[in-house]
Amino acid sequence: MTSRIFRSIVTVAAAILCSSLILIMGVLYGYANDLQTAQLKDELSIAASGTEQGGLNFLKTVEAKRFRLTWIQSDGTVLYDTHADSEEMENHLQREEIQQALGYGSGSAVRQSDTLLEKRMYEAVRLSDGSVLRISASQQTLVVLLAGMLHPVCIVAALAIILSAILAHRVSCKIVEPLNHLDLEHPLENDTYEELSPLLVRIHQQHKKIENQLQTLQRKNDEFDQITANMHEGLVLLDGSGAVLSLNPAAQKLFGADKASVGRPFCAVDRKSDMTAAVETALEQGHSELKAERQGRTYQFLLNRISSGEDVIGLMILALDVTDVQNAEQSRREFTANVSHELKTPLQSIIGSAELLENGLVKPEDTQRFISNIRKEASRLVLLIEDVIRLSHLDEGVEMPREDVDLLDIAEEVSDSLRLAAEEKKVSIRVSGDHCTFPGVRGLVFEIAQNLCANAVKYNVEGGKVDVTVAKKDGRVVLTVADTGIGIPRSQQSRVFERFYRVDKSHSRASGGTGLGLSIVKHAAQYHNADIQLQSVPGKGTTVTVAFPM
Repeated sequence: MTSRIFRSIVTVAAAILCSSLILIMGVLYGYANDLQTAQLKDELSIAASGTEQGGLNFLKTVEAKRFRLTWIQSDGTVLYDTHADSEEMENHLQREEIQQALGYGSGSAVRQSDTLLEKRMYEAVRLSDGSVLRISASQQTLVVLLAGMLHPVCIVAALAIILSAILAHRVSCKIVEPLNHLDLEHPLENDTYEELSPLLVRIHQQHKKIENQLQTLQRKNDEFDQITANMHEGLVLLDGSGAVLSLNPAAQKLFGADKASVGRPFCAVDRKSDMTAAVETALEQGHSELKAERQGRTYQFLLNRISSGEDVIGLMILALDVTDVQNAEQSRREFTANVSHELKTPLQSIIGSAELLENGLVKPEDTQRFISNIRKEASRLVLLIEDVIRLSHLDEGVEMPREDVDLLDIAEEVSDSLRLAAEEKKVSIRVSGDHCTFPGVRGLVFEIAQNLCANAVKYNVEGGKVDVTVAKKDGRVVLTVADTGIGIPRSQQSRVFERFYRVDKSHSRASGGTGLGLSIVKHAAQYHNADIQLQSVPGKGTTVTVAFPM
């Protein structure tokens, strides 16, 4: 502020100085011009009187150094000139001052030199015999006058600017001094310029507002600490750069940290590479999840980015102990696998018995009924066991050999296998699209297409249709199965991929479903890192889309 005041004062002083010099020079130049014109007229009057009395003899006696006299006849012929030979001079009849003198008795004119640095003044008067006597003198222009006075003007200007700079510095420091000693902590206690009173009152009000906000913030922070202190889950808050803002006791125990970790980078609290990668992913994409072991237990880490508008201001990490859940899930999977294997052998015996019955070892009147029931239930149980075993393999994450899979070929193969069942329900199947290949497990991809298309036929209406489309989109191979069937209510759409879940249990049993088809689809898709989307409107149909990464 001091420098701005200083510059303003010096600038104003310089502007005033320049304006004053220009004004003074203009006034002086005008005064000198008027004075020279009057003097020239007086000298012309004396010369005219002498010429009237003495004629050419008088003019020859005149010594003219500062001015020039010219005697001109009424026809413009030069009779005499004090600075040139009259016989060599051109006719002056058309000169402005001569015309005025012949017409009005006197005339004046000013003509600029070729260099524009000098001008010549002319005064003329008509004599009694009709001739004209003219006097002329040179006069310097304002530019020449200024150039001649440049040295003293520069000295005066420099002295004036130096003096104004000294005074401006002293004045600016004196003006700013009370501002530099303002007590902003107690704004109302300052004794300073009256014009600052509204500002100081406003600052005092802002102090009060900030103090109240700090108290409210502290109270909320205390409430947050008390809530998070009683949480069994670990909670960590990071700022936008990844530094720790807060750790609740559960998180401190989990990571082996303490309150001194606040302010440190989170990578210094947990040095595991998987956690560092999860933090970076969450900051970039908004969310990430990680399941990892810490201190002998399994934790599910949920990482969510915290944003304000378009700015990333932090990250929240929630650690859930899923050890018991994982153990229970593991036990369930093992139980399912063991039971499935144990049931498969007797079921094969049931099928064998059914074949014996078909060979006539039962009373003729009961044979067909027993054969039909045993074969139907046995086949259904075999399918169930196979589905359970397949799900168990997917849950275990068993690596399977991959190959380049042509999704359109698989879709056509599935369509051919379902052609008979579709004709029985009077449902048409149409396969379209492009030959798109991607690395995958052919058997699992076939299961996906088979289950989706089988459901589309099974839960369709008579005379309905199933459209199977294969296409490339956004770097993925997309399989779309759309039907015109009964549809799925919105409240149940999120559960259809659960194991053994049926929307219409009676219809599923009647159609021979096991309740595991869509679950197999879900797990097979997850094995391929594929995305599944389901859209359905009750009474209009269902569309399922599976997008495989290429």
